[in-house]
Amino acid sequence: MSELDIQSVKQRFGIIGCSEAMDRALAVALRVAPTSLSVLVTGESGVGKEFFPQIIHAYSSRKHKKYIAVNCGAIPEGTIDSELFGHEKGSFTGATEARKGYFEEANGGTIFLDEVGELPLSTQVRLLRVLQSGEYMRVGSATVQKTDVRVVAATNNDLIKSIESGRFREDLYYRLNTVPISVPALRERKGDIPLLFRKFASDVSVQYGMPPVRLTDDARQMLMNYYWRGNIRQLKNVTEQISALEQDREITASTLSKYLTSVGSSTPTMRVENAMGGEDFSTERELLYKILFDMRSDINDLKRMLSELMHGHAPQPQPMPREVVGLLPSSAVTDAADFAESEEVEEVPHRELTKADVQREQILRALRNNKGRRRDAARELFMSERTLYRRIKDLGINENDI
Repeated sequence: MSELDIQSVKQRFGIIGCSEAMDRALAVALRVAPTSLSVLVTGESGVGKEFFPQIIHAYSSRKHKKYIAVNCGAIPEGTIDSELFGHEKGSFTGATEARKGYFEEANGGTIFLDEVGELPLSTQVRLLRVLQSGEYMRVGSATVQKTDVRVVAATNNDLIKSIESGRFREDLYYRLNTVPISVPALRERKGDIPLLFRKFASDVSVQYGMPPVRLTDDARQMLMNYYWRGNIRQLKNVTEQISALEQDREITASTLSKYLTSVGSSTPTMRVENAMGGEDFSTERELLYKILFDMRSDINDLKRMLSELMHGHAPQPQPMPREVVGLLPSSAVTDAADFAESEEVEEVPHRELTKADVQREQILRALRNNKGRRRDAARELFMSERTLYRRIKDLGINENDI
């Protein structure tokens, strides 16, 4: 695929940047477009996966037929079969008339299944049949219908892990993943970040009739080194905030840092090796929780040691480890001695921090920040509502916890 073809695609669809990873993904999309093979687009939330099915459709022989985009994560589980495959009159409460589904409407064209990893297992079975034979049945009907639809799917989930946990069918995965396209995260396109910022700032300037904001060199470097957990969507949000709120149109690193640290769920991922065992921690918050759990364990060990000393049945006291002394607050020894006067010492068992602990705390905080509104909490966490509902259920979160 020539560089000229890729540049024309970028201009047509408004894709900014010149990273090699993005160019490779675009080249694959252009090569597969003339075929009818299924395509699976993968990448983090906010990287721009939605452009690729549009490109594939526009450069295919189906370009004059319908293109339908379906967000599988936004449709309730009880109605998604009806949305995709249609239903007959009276097939369920509220079905006052027969209705065509998206696969019937898009016959001869292309259907884009965004967040395909959120499909219920029962719907996955129906989708597999369509991919294998082009056949489907409306909800409430026993009549087999045929359709000729090109399927492009996208997900920000790790479908291999979903297969291992029983939430996604392995046979459907291989049917969808005939041609994989991986869209790079924004942090893997550092050179494109200032270009995207300038584009978004220019758009705001034109829309609201104000001078565009500009970055100083130190602010540009900060922007490029930031983790961007929400990817392009988050960068656009930050650019719009700065454009609207800052009077000075030249943005310094000091000004920029206020917006980068205030964005929810944007804590940079980091790898930190614990001196005790070389463990990996995915976020600063997870590391902090680990330290707090360790500190609680050390304080309880100290209380037990002092209690044994005062009752005269402890072994010879050992010097307190320097690491423990460094972790304890100044009042810890006094508190421990008070506990030692008691006949019974309450021991709080040490529990290793798990990924579920961190996820639970992040979800609870988002729910509290948004007064229990799950749609707003999902937006803050950069996930779909259906993903949030499932994680709330898996983690056992209820209204009393919020």
